[in-house]
Amino acid sequence: MIPAQELVEHGLARAAAAGADGCIVLVEEGSHADVRFALNTTTTNGVQRGRAVSVVVIVGTSPGTARRTGVVGTEGLDEMVATALADARATPPAEDAFPLVDPADPAPGRPFSSPPEETDSGALETVLSSLSGAFGRARGRDVVLAGFAEIDVDTLYLGTSTGVRLSYAQPTGAVSLVGRTADGSGSAWVGVPSVTPSLEEMEAEVWRRLGWAARQVSLDAGRYEVILPPSGVADMMAMLAFGGIGGQDAEDGRTVFSKEGGGTRIGEQIAALPLTLYSDPAEPGVECPPFVATLASSSEISVFDNGLPVQRTDWVRDGVLAHLRYHRAGAARSGAAFAPYVDNLVLRCGGASGGSVDEMVARTERGLLLTCLWYIREVDPATLLMTGLTRDGVYLVEDGAVVGATNNFRFNESPVDLLARATEVGTPVRSLGREFGEYLNRTITPPLRIPDFNMSSVSQAS
Repeated sequence: MIPAQELVEHGLARAAAAGADGCIVLVEEGSHADVRFALNTTTTNGVQRGRAVSVVVIVGTSPGTARRTGVVGTEGLDEMVATALADARATPPAEDAFPLVDPADPAPGRPFSSPPEETDSGALETVLSSLSGAFGRARGRDVVLAGFAEIDVDTLYLGTSTGVRLSYAQPTGAVSLVGRTADGSGSAWVGVPSVTPSLEEMEAEVWRRLGWAARQVSLDAGRYEVILPPSGVADMMAMLAFGGIGGQDAEDGRTVFSKEGGGTRIGEQIAALPLTLYSDPAEPGVECPPFVATLASSSEISVFDNGLPVQRTDWVRDGVLAHLRYHRAGAARSGAAFAPYVDNLVLRCGGASGGSVDEMVARTERGLLLTCLWYIREVDPATLLMTGLTRDGVYLVEDGAVVGATNNFRFNESPVDLLARATEVGTPVRSLGREFGEYLNRTITPPLRIPDFNMSSVSQAS
């Protein structure tokens, strides 16, 4: 197979020869390994390799694109360039048009000449070597285990007609473990964003939660004091990052951060506590690509920004809305700061530490401890109201101790309102959202205490 770097150079040369005013070529080399298990036995496992090639051709200020996956040779790339060129010539001038990035101030990354990084089943050895014992212990407890372990290593190569040459290798891993009693009366989930966890520690937490579920308590819908664990916080903050912080959409009056009468709410206090929500490609433990790489433009990201260095961006700083997402053209039009998408998310509270989930439980007179959230969907973009379900363990806390498991609920909440109403913030930890961890794996979030979490109805989901 032709090396990615050669494909980049060939595509750029072909576009120049065809009369393009600019070109960007992105090659993604993917490597994946996984093992899945259910009913106390492994079910599938495998290793995969893949490649995706994307071409953006600029004619005047009009971009055209083409993308292929699988084996792509020089002939196929020539066809892609021709397709993208025809697309550009048929496309009106782009609203996000901006000069392509100058390589004089390159973004950090790995050497462009380096070969792609790969993974294989050996990366899952920590989990694989522990599964047999875990299955035996589960059978001894009359419990069935299910879950998965998977790792992806994606290596990106980006080249532009202005001379930018960048590469970055991104590993992404996760292990999920679900335990369910044989009669279906109790279930518990534990997930970690790593493929080298202590499976024994994950098991111990599953056993503890199933032990809590030995006593079942039926509760009605209503507003409850809730300890929302890092997994649930990660999912709700992901909804904020995906759907709430677009600057142009806010200016157009379509989001929770649209200002009444026009403009945005940048500069407004949105949280009572000094919470800071930020993205930083250099954040230890959740490092991610330090430059823009995209095939397509939107109101928040632009193909013209490919290769532009990415820095830390505080979306909320000390409780105040600090930035919204803008590409360079949008930022220039609005007089705002350039703030692109960054593939991680961190929530902290002024350097303070409220301790672990267990320590927060010990300070709770009466409330609910959630495990995770599921099937989260947007109801109202103007308030960023979400609806979703609790899953795999909702526990009743009384006088500082878990006293039983309750039924599941449907909830209606906004991540912005959660930030506004949180009364206590625990210690941030590396977290994995149950719903959106697949799409935003790199999160660091604390548990939050919400005094009046809206459980809108009882759910029969388990």
